Parts: sequence; C-alpha cells; structure tokens
Amino acid sequence: MSLYHSIPTVLNGGIHTVHRIMPFELTTEQPSLLNETHLNDELRSLIRITGDLTGKLLIERSEASFSIVGEKIYGLSLEGEMLSSFTGELGNMIAGNLATIVSEHDLTIEITTPSVIGGLRKMEGFNRGFIVPLSIE
Repeated sequence: MSLYHSIPTVLNGGIHTVHRIMPFELTTEQPSLLNETHLNDELRSLIRITGDLTGKLLIERSEASFSIVGEKIYGLSLEGEMLSSFTGELGNMIAGNLATIVSEHDLTIEITTPSVIGGLRKMEGFNRGFIVPLSIE
C-alpha cells in the first residue's frame, strides 16, 4: 500500500478505534496538519509505529481528562502512579486496536510499549503529522 493510501487508512482507523474504546459520546473534528513541535503542558502517551508505515502516535490530554476517562472505564478515581499507568495503557489499547484495524486493509504496523510524558516538551525528529481533535460530551 502506498504512503498516499496509508495515511487515510491510519487516520480513519485511529478515529474508529477511539470511538470504539471510549465510554463517551465523542465529536471528531476535521483532521489537520500538525505544524507545531512544542507540546502543551499536558499528560501524553507516546507510541512508536513501525512496519509498512513508521511514525508516532501521540495521545495528549490534561491529567484531569485522563482521570475522568479512567474513572468512567474502571469506576474509580485515578491519580499519581495509577493515572500514569492508565495513560500508558490507554495509549496501548488505542494503538493495539489501530494495528488490528489497519491490518484489515493490508497494512502491517507494529507498536512499541507506550512512553508516558508530562510537562512542556519539544517533539524532536518531527517532519510532519496530523492532529485529530476529539471532544468528549
């Protein structure tokens, strides 16, 4: 599969995955090019993707947002180490489901163990990317 066809497959697969995993009504906004390499002061789960397509999957939200999602999924409030662990696991669930979905379109990707990152950062090794804003009802 060419890179031209791979990108929409991954974007659509990612959107479908998040809608399937999240226990909320989600509104998906139009994907756009990400052209800023400085990341906000948020909590994030970073997963590297290799295989037919290489890149990084970054899931970024505030600690409060991750905590709300964790509470909705597990029924208890998460903070500290538990919140950090959940943030990585959420990234792992999304990336793992994404790998399964894109495999149905003859695209093979492998994912790494998620890295959980907090605070202001600059993303290195960044050429281009997409951002897909999602809003939780």
